[in-house]
Amino acid sequence: MKKVQFTETVLRDANQSLIATRLPYEKFEGILSTMDKAGYYSVECWGGATFDSCLRYLGEDPWERLRNIKAQMPNTKLQMLLRGQNLLGYKHYPDDVVRKFVAKSIENGIDIIRIFDALNDLRNVEVAVDETLKNGGHPSLAISYTQSPVHTLKKFAELSKDMEKLGAKSICIKDMAGVMSPQEASDLVKAIKDSVSLPVVLHTHCTTGLAFMTCLKAVEAGADVIDTATSCFSGGTSQPATETLKYALEQMGYETGLDQDVINEVNNYFKPIRDSFIESGVLDPKVMATDTQALNYKIPGGMLSNLISQLKAQNAIDKLPEVLLETPRVRADLGYPPLVTPMSQMVGVQAATNVLLGERYKAIGKEVKAYCRGEYGQAPGEIDADLMKKALGDETPITCRYADLLEPKFDDTKAELKYIARSDEDVLSYIAFPQQAEKFFANRKAKEEKTVKYTIEEIKEDAE
Repeated sequence: MKKVQFTETVLRDANQSLIATRLPYEKFEGILSTMDKAGYYSVECWGGATFDSCLRYLGEDPWERLRNIKAQMPNTKLQMLLRGQNLLGYKHYPDDVVRKFVAKSIENGIDIIRIFDALNDLRNVEVAVDETLKNGGHPSLAISYTQSPVHTLKKFAELSKDMEKLGAKSICIKDMAGVMSPQEASDLVKAIKDSVSLPVVLHTHCTTGLAFMTCLKAVEAGADVIDTATSCFSGGTSQPATETLKYALEQMGYETGLDQDVINEVNNYFKPIRDSFIESGVLDPKVMATDTQALNYKIPGGMLSNLISQLKAQNAIDKLPEVLLETPRVRADLGYPPLVTPMSQMVGVQAATNVLLGERYKAIGKEVKAYCRGEYGQAPGEIDADLMKKALGDETPITCRYADLLEPKFDDTKAELKYIARSDEDVLSYIAFPQQAEKFFANRKAKEEKTVKYTIEEIKEDAE
């Protein structure tokens, strides 16, 4: 009997997709020891937007959050999402910072690091993979899945071979927009299985209504692990339900290793939490609905929300249909980058700018210019020649790995923060999100001193 394993996403991507990662540790602490008995392959609990959200909105130290989860779940593999050389931000960091971040992630409790690059440029993940292996972690390399004239089964199969050579211990198909059809999943899983000897993981979203069917066909084709969310945090822009797929797959003769009583208890625990977010308005019922627009425009749910917000802010929501039509044109001009962070934001903003100004590329965003320059890596296809000329003028694009041009940063930053940072983890928090980290450090000190206000300058003065 073939075994299919489950990665539970409620602590990271499910709550990121539905409630913008606003789930504080205190809300789920009480269920962690129970989740540890569920039989999950892994629990995705860190990375992605959780780090930023802890500092920016929740007033939590993301490193302490990770250590606390690990203490409560010693028998379950903890998993995080890492954007390769971008770590958890939107720009490339020097190699010394990437290595230190990976090492500290594993030291603080992470077992599996799912590493991806928005452009599938493996030069941007090689350092993170190497450091994961050196620290005894499991690098799961993710293919940023998309559809375009330059993204073919053959290309994805070749990419998986290169990932195996790089040191990947598993291959994840990351369908961030939920646009992968059941047939496409079946074909791609088979192609990867024929190319490498590694376990294959499928990550998708319910945005377009395809996810349950896509997961079933992927499993039939040989997928070893699927990402799911406990049912009350499933559906919509989240993942398909853990309990539903367990039920269906076991009827089909697959072994899942999941304890039904435990996963029911997990779901019952999260139901009132879900309800409280609905009552507060944080969980908008709209994100629970099926939206098939992504099948036409290949726009992930989060990207669509950003476009709507941007247009509303400029009193131009009536321009949404034009922006939706312009988005795939901009993507084609840029060489068909997968619409995943940070590329989705970049393409969406440029499409909206083109429409609002009434002229294509009258103004080009600095991120698009950086992309054309080669700072994000190698474009999947050819960038439109006229756009390149407008973006760069006579400037010569970068052809090397952009991180090779960056100076080491960790030691200098640590020295600058000697009166403020209490650990290497604090330094990494600051490098990733300086403004948010400064605010957190000040609030932490104020809380300890039971004062109503504390600034970074005051912390430094006290230390001196």
